[in-house]
Order: sequence, then C-alpha cells, then structure tokens
Amino acid sequence: MTVLYVLVPLALALAALAVAGFRWAVRDGQFDDVETPALRILLDDIEGPARGYEPPSSTSASSDPVSS
Repeated sequence: MTVLYVLVPLALALAALAVAGFRWAVRDGQFDDVETPALRILLDDIEGPARGYEPPSSTSASSDPVSS
C-alpha cells in the first residue's frame, strides 16, 4: 500500500509531462499539415537529386576491380 504513495504521484507527473509535450508540439506547429508528407512520395522530384547525392565518378576501366 505504501508503494502507491510513490507510484500515483509518479504517474501523475509523467502524465503532466506528456500533456505539456503535446501542447508544446501543437503550439510549435507540428500538426499543422498532416496530409502533405504522406502525398510527397507521389510527387515528381522536380528539384533534382537528393541533397548529399554524388554520382559515381567516371574512372578508367583499369581501376575497376569488377572488370578485371
């Protein structure tokens, strides 16, 4: 029974943290547009390749370990 004196306030504190985190996310605009990210995969990539992508450099065939 004495463990309830620890667990109930702990559960209430965790619930308060969850509510505070949710309110912060709503005020920060995390839930403003929930449909566009799901549809973004269907759109063509007009801007070019993704950031950080480097096409393979054209090297001579002698340095290619697969062709030898």
